[in-house]
Amino acid sequence: MLFELAQWLQQFNDLFRLFNYITFRGILAALTALGLCLWLGPWAIARLAQFKGQPIRTDGPKTHFSKAGTPTMGGGLILLAIAVATLLWADLGNRYIWIVLAVMVCFGGIGWYDDWIKIAKRDPNGLKSRWKYLLQSIFGLAAGLVLWQTADAPATLNFYIPMFKSIALPMAGIAFVVIAYFWIVGFSNAVNLTDGLDGLAIMPTVLVAGALGVFAYASGHAEFARYLQIPAIPGAGELVIICAAIAGAGLGFLWFNTYPAMVFMGDVGALALGAVLGTMAVIVRQELVLVVMGGIFVIETLSVMIQVASFKLTGKRVFRMAPIHHHFELKGWPEPRVIVRFWIISVVLVLIGLATLKVR
Repeated sequence: MLFELAQWLQQFNDLFRLFNYITFRGILAALTALGLCLWLGPWAIARLAQFKGQPIRTDGPKTHFSKAGTPTMGGGLILLAIAVATLLWADLGNRYIWIVLAVMVCFGGIGWYDDWIKIAKRDPNGLKSRWKYLLQSIFGLAAGLVLWQTADAPATLNFYIPMFKSIALPMAGIAFVVIAYFWIVGFSNAVNLTDGLDGLAIMPTVLVAGALGVFAYASGHAEFARYLQIPAIPGAGELVIICAAIAGAGLGFLWFNTYPAMVFMGDVGALALGAVLGTMAVIVRQELVLVVMGGIFVIETLSVMIQVASFKLTGKRVFRMAPIHHHFELKGWPEPRVIVRFWIISVVLVLIGLATLKVR
């Protein structure tokens, strides 16, 4: 909205040409989202507190029982801030902006319904897994189909291997849609599984979103893409605005979500943010790099899969509790120690992912 206004105002004052720069608008988007979260946060927490908070699972760590009643669904605040900042500062003629926003709203809707069941029915399990997965599958496949149908450059339909400049595997329609589906739905659930401690999921999300913004900017700039030997994706640079908005909203939410949390993100935030990360990785053709940078999310998911498989096959558990952050809690690590150490690991993994821009 304001981007279009600034373009019109350029005829009166050259100062408004600043808004032509994606980096400048990205900074404004981050500050807008951050400001909205900090401003609306106390009001949102007060309203959410009226719903008696999220029930705590009885099979979880006993240290979590004291968190019963903490307001949840705070992820709605994150999504609102991201949407407003994006609509204000992004080029609304860019189709990638609308695809990513649509994914965010759809997966956020699933999460909202899941959270509402937990609150209204006092059921910590929420929406039944089969229905949740069905809805995620429908929206994930729809996003993959739209991205495939709207592809306008050969590079957008190739599968790239990091660090190998000459390996680009062309994908037929079905292969592209399947990969998009797995990344969107997979990371949606992965971030949701990680969101089990105060601030644990939101900081890696901020870091990964910031790094994806770097890839989006480089991919959307033909000269940079050619120099770095990464796929050139026309229009992908505009995703910097959404990445910056995620970073700003995430940091604003962390102000209230840091240990001890005043509000939980809930599925409404975790499912949506994970799906958005997966969608943007598919758009800029950096699916495998996302696996590296989002390694914390991947490890958390694998720990659950390993635990379930081991228990079904052998009757024994590999970890004291899954996801793996609970394993370290039961080993005696204080919650803040688990959180900060996972953040440190996330920083390292994001740096490794960014290094693939130059290692070819």
